[in-house]
Amino acid sequence: MTSRDLRIVVTVLLLHGGALWALQSGLLRRTVELLVPAQVLVDMATPMETPTPPQPQHQPTPVARPQTPSAAPTPMAVSTAAAQPSAIAPAPVAPSAETGITERPATTAAISTAPSAAPPAPAKLELPSSDADYLNNPKPPYPPISKRLGEQGKVVIRTLIGADGVSQEASIHQSSGYDRLDQAALATARKWRYVPGKRAGVAEAMWFNVPFTFVLE
Repeated sequence: MTSRDLRIVVTVLLLHGGALWALQSGLLRRTVELLVPAQVLVDMATPMETPTPPQPQHQPTPVARPQTPSAAPTPMAVSTAAAQPSAIAPAPVAPSAETGITERPATTAAISTAPSAAPPAPAKLELPSSDADYLNNPKPPYPPISKRLGEQGKVVIRTLIGADGVSQEASIHQSSGYDRLDQAALATARKWRYVPGKRAGVAEAMWFNVPFTFVLE
């Protein structure tokens, strides 16, 4: 081993021995305690960087342009639709200078003079009859007892006359006040032949009042 190597080995051993001695004597601990507070003090002494507020941006001030005095405002378009008369509005009525009578439009006159629809005419009605000459209906017999007692008067028999002219039903509609005269008139009305009633030219059954008068001669 050379002298150089020997010195290195000795130096290393001395360093290790000094480190061991420092640890044992507490010197290294004090050095650490001094270094740590100093670092903390250095950090606390360093001022914190405050953020710089943003600078306001200056916007350009708008410059008002001078108005040209010759420029006139544009006129608004006026609608003429309201001024035009309606196409369906009736023409004004003008009085006549000669007669002084107001003349109405031709359309109103045509409507007023148009004939209204007439209702249909009712069907022609023909009542039955019992006094036709070709029927040859005899007079009712005068009861003999009524003659002796002086009974007289008028009897009205209501009878239903069929389309064939024959009495279908009969009843006393008005009495003479004497039963014998009423029964004689009722029996005669049932035997008579009649001209049937007609509606629009067609024969049909109808009720008919037949009068009988009993008068002493």
